[in-house]
Amino acid sequence: MDNFHTIAELIRIASERQKPVHEIVLAVESEQKLRTREELIDEMRQNWKVMYESVKKGLKGGIRSVSGLTGGDAPKLYRHQLKGFLGQAGLSTAAFAVAASEVNASMGRIVACPTAGSCGIVPAVLTEAYEQGRAEEDIVMSLFTAAGIGMVIDENASIAGALGGCQAECGSAAGMAAAALTEIGGGTPEQIGHAVALAIKNLLGLACDPVAGLVEVPCVKRNGFAAVHAMLAADMALAGVKSVIPVDEVIDAMDRIGRAMPRDIKETAEGGLATTKTGLALQKKIYG
Repeated sequence: MDNFHTIAELIRIASERQKPVHEIVLAVESEQKLRTREELIDEMRQNWKVMYESVKKGLKGGIRSVSGLTGGDAPKLYRHQLKGFLGQAGLSTAAFAVAASEVNASMGRIVACPTAGSCGIVPAVLTEAYEQGRAEEDIVMSLFTAAGIGMVIDENASIAGALGGCQAECGSAAGMAAAALTEIGGGTPEQIGHAVALAIKNLLGLACDPVAGLVEVPCVKRNGFAAVHAMLAADMALAGVKSVIPVDEVIDAMDRIGRAMPRDIKETAEGGLATTKTGLALQKKIYG
């Protein structure tokens, strides 16, 4: 199986072989890791189980981080889904993302997808798809598509907030989530590429500015926003909307922007929201 190093290559291989993107990623992973297709699918199914459980745990409430900065917002948002302006699907997805992120902040079990700081985004959109009646097997296979997108981003840019800001974490996760949703929705490989581009390019320049250096504020709620963002990117692509800038050029731009970002807004807690009056007061309260 030909390997891929760009999204364009992944799309080309999938299109030429007339196979879904997840099948290409699966074949490459099987060949490189010397593992069977069944082993890889079983492992991914376990990942999905952990993702889903983290969402459900967060929705139950009663969760509070050690610092006291976060916890309990997911149930509030979930209860609001029938009253809000965004609509049931959007608000429940945001609640799912906040739920998984609150579990992470309270030292619970999550899947870093692609990072712990962005762990709520992919699980949220897939939980929403699952709750809407999508088959679990389709959910599991779409995770390979998301993984393939993450692999390309990691190779050509970064998924780390310390290197590329939160655009590298929540931006990458949004692109991965949009790709998975687009495939579940019956999108073509080309539409998957457009969904990734649309998701990432509208989060370019996002700072990583955690208050007190903890992956809590603004990280938890940022996951909720990015999950809804990913849903919109997928729906745009499925509707036939295209990104004018090709997806690999968007990823390259994310890399260049990340490198150009000042150090104090790349996970150092030395700028942005972390150095607001309230942010500094919270830091002093937590650490003394």
